[in-house]
Amino acid sequence: MTDAAAGRVRSLQAGGPVLVGCTVAVTADRRFKELAAALERRGATVEHAPALEVVPHLDDLSLVDRTREVLENPPDVVVATTGIGFRGWVEAADAAGLAEDLLDVLGAARLIARGPKARGAIEAAGLTADWVATSETAQEIRTFLLAEGVEGLRIAVQHHGSGADGLDEAFVQAGAEVTSVVVYSWGPADPEVLADSVERTAAGLVDAVVFTSAPGVLAWLAAGTEHSLHEIHRRNHAGRLVLATVGPVTAAPLVDAGLAPLVPSRWRLGALVRELVTHYADQPALETVAGSLAVRARVAVLDGRALPLGPAGVALLADLAAAGGAVVPRERLQRLLPGGSSDGHAVDAAIARVREACGCKDLVRTVVKRGYALALATPEAS
Repeated sequence: MTDAAAGRVRSLQAGGPVLVGCTVAVTADRRFKELAAALERRGATVEHAPALEVVPHLDDLSLVDRTREVLENPPDVVVATTGIGFRGWVEAADAAGLAEDLLDVLGAARLIARGPKARGAIEAAGLTADWVATSETAQEIRTFLLAEGVEGLRIAVQHHGSGADGLDEAFVQAGAEVTSVVVYSWGPADPEVLADSVERTAAGLVDAVVFTSAPGVLAWLAAGTEHSLHEIHRRNHAGRLVLATVGPVTAAPLVDAGLAPLVPSRWRLGALVRELVTHYADQPALETVAGSLAVRARVAVLDGRALPLGPAGVALLADLAAAGGAVVPRERLQRLLPGGSSDGHAVDAAIARVREACGCKDLVRTVVKRGYALALATPEAS
């Protein structure tokens, strides 16, 4: 975060956390609680809609068999693609009484880590990574090892949830003998919960969706109908929907689908949260006579305070805010009320409730015979 962005965040937090009023859908299963807590500390309302769930293979006999295979034919190179996977492998070996032997074999091999999380798991096991892919991609590992040459080598690859990203095939084609170790995989989450979340996003009831894996993105996109995906594209490109990812690998399926995601420079959950905070801190505020106004998907926020308004009140303020101080015809506002009320007095009553919730009767101006307008702090602002 730049100094200027940090200053904007501190300025907004003086009147309340930056994400106050934002509804954020989190598609992660593992580490959801950690991510949700970080977002809620900054004022967000978090909805959990896991796209995929982690299915551990720790009790899988095939994992024990692959471990015995590694012990019987010690590899020259071991590739650890994820921290959770490497730790799970050691835990499964321990449960089978093979942990000590496995650690001896791994310690004698050349250990390659796909990023700092995998390196951390290697170090936690008392071992040392010989090389770490700084980009945290399988492509970098493939390029590095193939450039050195792998012909005649035995390589064990610990898979992550969505497979080995072509590592096995590339190494076999280059003349290596490969053992694949699958510690966990991705399984389908509740399809109804996921589909409902996608529909709510398309309907404008969500401000941001957070993704932590590329398979999760693909599952989320697959859960949408043609209509909902069209609306998601429209809202995303209009700047009303934020799609935030943990890194470029996770962002790739969104980009391929024609969407514009936020991608932090560091591939960490903390960096993802900061990127989201910075994005909302950078949004231009509408300065009114009652303070800075921001209208989120389901909540209006005035000077860092979420206003006690129902959906109709939020919709009215959103339309008035979008007009930027210009007059909004009474008829247009009337159509935003439940059932498109034909009662002209219903608009007056709804505006009165908005003024009361804001604590400022002057915030919404009545323009006789024309409609209503927000009272901005300065005439130039309109």
